[in-house]
Amino acid sequence: MSTHIPQATSSLSVWLDYLQSIHTSAIDLGLERISLVAEKSQPRLTKPAPKVITVAGTNGKGSTCAIMEAILLDAGYSVGVYSSPHLIRYNERVRINGQELADEHHVAAFHAIEVLRGDISLSFFEYATLAALHLFQVHNVDVVLLEVGLGGRLDATNIVDHDVSVITSLAIDHVDWLGDDINVIGFEKAGIFRSAKPAICGQPEAPMTVAAHADDIGATLYQVGYQYSYIDDGDLWHWQSGSFDVKNLPKPNLPLANAATALMALGVSDLNLTDMNIVNGLKRAQLAGRMQYLSQQPTIILDVAHNPHSAQYLVQQLQQRFPQQKIRAVVGMLHDKDVAATFNILSGCTEHWYPASLEGPRAASATELCQYLPKGTATYDNPVLAFEQALSEASADDIVVVMGSFFTVGAVLTHWQSRSNNGK
Repeated sequence: MSTHIPQATSSLSVWLDYLQSIHTSAIDLGLERISLVAEKSQPRLTKPAPKVITVAGTNGKGSTCAIMEAILLDAGYSVGVYSSPHLIRYNERVRINGQELADEHHVAAFHAIEVLRGDISLSFFEYATLAALHLFQVHNVDVVLLEVGLGGRLDATNIVDHDVSVITSLAIDHVDWLGDDINVIGFEKAGIFRSAKPAICGQPEAPMTVAAHADDIGATLYQVGYQYSYIDDGDLWHWQSGSFDVKNLPKPNLPLANAATALMALGVSDLNLTDMNIVNGLKRAQLAGRMQYLSQQPTIILDVAHNPHSAQYLVQQLQQRFPQQKIRAVVGMLHDKDVAATFNILSGCTEHWYPASLEGPRAASATELCQYLPKGTATYDNPVLAFEQALSEASADDIVVVMGSFFTVGAVLTHWQSRSNNGK
């Protein structure tokens, strides 16, 4: 890759290649470099909107942000969302008022950050984060929802002066970066908490380090099961915090635990929301790659579940929705995930496996995945080949689930779109 600096008129792909080539490592946790660049900006990039909610967690960050986004948009707020990774296009990482931005907006933001950074080295994620913050300022949004990339305390998003902190869930993941001690992981995620500001924790019975850190810095902790709770009541659900009850809410097409956490975060954000905004937002909230239906006969479902915690939710949904049907699992994973435990959970609902190799330094090969699968399971060089084989073997009543990684789901989604465009 060339390190030649792109122009303000260069294409988005040229800029993305450049961003990936200018730093020594793809993941480089720490706030010193990015803080120096953010502080140089006027106005400072550390306050991209009047109200900012930052969301960390092992799983559920994207869903929680999508639910808050839908509710806030229904209430008439201008909303910016920053999320990662993307499934198909980089543009997915920034939404303003529910829409992706055209390439030229991202190019302009990258050019602005390039001028600002001088000779300060930035990782791809740091650069992308600063560009997103710049875009939120340029578009003058009312509320920004920031999804943490990795961990919390040392993640690039943690330079922001946010008003509400959220931890959606806590489980062991990203072992290479965060270790395998749940108390350490809890402390890392709680690193986004702010003194005298609300901090929401949606993980039941969270590790003690979360409450301890909130206490140490004087953050106001709202813990599920204590300061707020929710009840699943068949087709409806109820949410409660203190003396505040919201009854008979519609079920979203996203995990209920994340919806409950989203309501708590919005409830302490001093924003003007009505019960009707909440109802409408819950009905509309959706997110690509989370229990996303592509077609029927056979039913095709995409879900980025990539660790034991998210696999548990996926299995529960499949068993509830398709108790009698045959599940065919197309799976590709990264080797820094807990593949053994994830497959152990998934084996409770499927015997038909289509393991695929992914590309890149963190990718697991299909052969590696086969260590945890029944003897004689066929392997595939990529997710598209695995998906096509699953489709060819599926009857109209079967369920084909594509899961294991954003890379797996993204590859199949891209293939499906081109397949549909070609009239297949």
